[in-house]
Amino acid sequence: MAKTRIYELARELGLESKDVLARAQELGLEVKTASSGVDEDEAGLLKLSYQEESGDQPAEAATEEPTEVEAEVDIDRAEEEPEASGEDEVFPVADGELELLEVPHGVTVADLATLIRRPTGALVKAIMAMGEMAAAAQAVPEEILGPLTEAFGFLVTVADPEVDEPEEVVSLRALIHEDDTPEDLVLRPPVVTVMGHVDHGKTQLLDTIRKTNVVAGEAGGITQHIGAYQVSRGDGEITFIDTPGHEAFTSLRARGANVTDIVILVVAADDGVMPQTAEAISHAKAAGVPMIVAVNKMDLPDADPYAVRAQLTEHEIVVEELGGDVVNAEISALTGDGVDQLLELVELSAELEDLRSNPTATPEGVVVESNLDKGRGPVATVIVQRGTLRVGDVIVAGAVAGRVRAMIDDTGSQVKEAAPSKPVLIMGWSDVPRAGDRFQVSPDDKTARSLASDALDELRAKNLVVPTPQERMTQLLEGLRTADDAELRLIIKADVTGSLEALRDKVSEIGREGGKLTIVSSAVGGITESDILLADASQAVIVGFNVRPDSKSRKAAEKAGVEVRTYRIIYELLDEVEQMLVGQLAPDEVEDILGVAEVRATFRAPRLGLIAGSFVTEGEITRGAKVRLIRDGVVVYDGKVASLRRFKDDARSVAAGFECGIGLENFRDIKDGDVLESYEVREVARV
Repeated sequence: MAKTRIYELARELGLESKDVLARAQELGLEVKTASSGVDEDEAGLLKLSYQEESGDQPAEAATEEPTEVEAEVDIDRAEEEPEASGEDEVFPVADGELELLEVPHGVTVADLATLIRRPTGALVKAIMAMGEMAAAAQAVPEEILGPLTEAFGFLVTVADPEVDEPEEVVSLRALIHEDDTPEDLVLRPPVVTVMGHVDHGKTQLLDTIRKTNVVAGEAGGITQHIGAYQVSRGDGEITFIDTPGHEAFTSLRARGANVTDIVILVVAADDGVMPQTAEAISHAKAAGVPMIVAVNKMDLPDADPYAVRAQLTEHEIVVEELGGDVVNAEISALTGDGVDQLLELVELSAELEDLRSNPTATPEGVVVESNLDKGRGPVATVIVQRGTLRVGDVIVAGAVAGRVRAMIDDTGSQVKEAAPSKPVLIMGWSDVPRAGDRFQVSPDDKTARSLASDALDELRAKNLVVPTPQERMTQLLEGLRTADDAELRLIIKADVTGSLEALRDKVSEIGREGGKLTIVSSAVGGITESDILLADASQAVIVGFNVRPDSKSRKAAEKAGVEVRTYRIIYELLDEVEQMLVGQLAPDEVEDILGVAEVRATFRAPRLGLIAGSFVTEGEITRGAKVRLIRDGVVVYDGKVASLRRFKDDARSVAAGFECGIGLENFRDIKDGDVLESYEVREVARV
C-alpha cells in the first residue's frame, strides 16, 4: 500500500508539517520526522482528527451535505453498532467477567492503553468510534471512560484527583534574547553548512543549487575559502556556508560562533564513508545540530546507496529507511537529480526547528571569514543573526571597529540592508577582524572604539596567560574530583580498527557514581589538527594508542592548551582514563621531544645496513637517544639511534636545518616520507 508522507499531508491540509507531525505522534502513530510515511487508514485518522476539532466535513464531501435523516442513521449506527466498522480488533466487545482496574484521575489515552495492554492507536480509534476525540497525550473523556474500558474487558475505578500546578512550556528556540518578546520574533532562513570528504561533491552541490560555476574558479576543483551564499526557494530563502572542511566549521564553534542551524553531510555513493566523512560526523554531532545525509554521485554506474547507509550506521547515523530518525536524499550534484528533494528536506528541518529572530533589534552576528583586499582594504564576510544591518551603521567585532561603507551580497550586488541569516561582505573596517568574532552595532564611533580597545586589552591579557596543556589538565582533574555531575570527554585515536574497537568497548565500561565518560570521536590514524580543533571546541582530552601527533598538530595542541596523551600498552591507557574520571593521576612520565627529522631517501652502507638520509626539521638528533619512527601518524618503531653521520663522518648530534644519515637499532624497514622523532622521558607529578 502506498504511503503518504507527513509533509505531503500537511500541504494537503494547509498546515505546517511540524504541527501535523506532533498531532500524529499524539495519536500514537509511529512517525519520527516530517518525511515519515503513513498508510491510508492512518492518514484518514489524522484528517478526521482535524475535522473533529474544527467541526468541518471532509473536503471531498463538502459540496454534498447529508440530509437530516441520513445524519440520524449514521449517528444511530455509530452508537449502536461500533463493531460494524470492520475493526473488531480495535474495538472488541468483552465477553465474560470484567477485570478490575484502578486508574488515576485524568488518565491519558497512552497511559490507559498501557494499563489495559492495548495499542495506543487502537484506543484512539475506539474513542473516535464513540463520537469523541482524544489524542494519545490527552485525558480520556470522563463520560466514555466506563463504556470504553468495558468494551476492552475492564471495570475501572478512578482514584482521587491530585492537584498539580500547571507547568508553562517554553520553547528554547524562542529565547533568542531577554529583550525579545514573542511578537518581535519572525521566521528567518536556516543557515546550512555543507560538509563531507574531499572531492565528494560539496562545492558541486552548491554550484548546482546556485546555478553558477563556483567549481571552475577553484584551484584543482578544491574549495580554497569559506563562502556564504543565499538562495531563494519558493517563498523563502536558505543560507549556505561552503567550508573547505569541518575544520573551519569547528574552529568557528570553538570561538563560540554557533552560526550553523543544519548540516548537510555529503557522501559519495561510489566511495562511501571515508576518513574525513567520519570526522565531519563527529564534528556535527559535537555541535548538536540536525543532520541531513546527501548520498551524492548517484549518476555513476557503481553507485551503491545501500552500502553507504549501512556504513553510516557504524558511526551511529541511522537513516529513516533503516528505522532511524536521520533524513537522507539520493542526489547527483552533477545532473541535478534529487537536489530539489534535498532542499525540501532542508526546509522541513528548518520548519521543525522553528528558527526565529528579531529583525528590529540592535544588529549583531558572526564574522565567517575575513581578509585584506588590495582594492577594498579590510573586508569580512558576516552572517547577520539578529536585527537588520544597514549601510552607515557603526560596528565593532572583537578588537576591530569600523563603519559599514558598503555591503555586497553573494551575487556581487551592493545592498543597503541585511536581515537575519543574510550573508554579506562588509567594507569599512579599521583592521581585519578575526573569523569567529561576533560583531554588533554601536550607537557611535566613540563607543565602538572603546569596546574595541577593551576587547584588545582582554585579548592581550588572555594571550599572556594561555594555560598549558598540563595546567588545563590540572583544572580538568580538579573539576572531575569535586563536581557532582562531572563529565570526562575523550577523543580516541588508534593504529588499527581492531585496537580501536577494543578501546571503545573497554572505555565505555569505565564509570563512577556522579560522573560519566563521553567518547566525542574515535577513528583510526594519527592525531591531526582536526582532532585538536575538536578537542578544543568540546573541552576533550585526546588519547592515542600506537599513534602520534605530527609537528603541526603538536604545536596546535600546545597553543590551544589541549592535552594529548599517547600509549603503547592498552591497560595503561585504560588505567589512566579511570584515574582521570575520578580526578586522580599518579606521578606520570612525560615525554620531551628533542628533535624531529624527515626521511628524504634511503641507502645502504657497509657494516651499518640501511641508512635513512634525513633532514632535521626541529631541535636536534643525538646518537644513542630514544627515537620512534612514525609513518602516516602511526608508530612503526620505537628504539634508539644506532648511528648518526654527517657526510662520511660520525656525528654526536645534528641540529635543525642540516642533513644527516640516521641508522636505527635493529630496524631496517625505513621508507621515504617517514618521520623520526627523538625524545626523552622524565617523571613528573600531575596533581
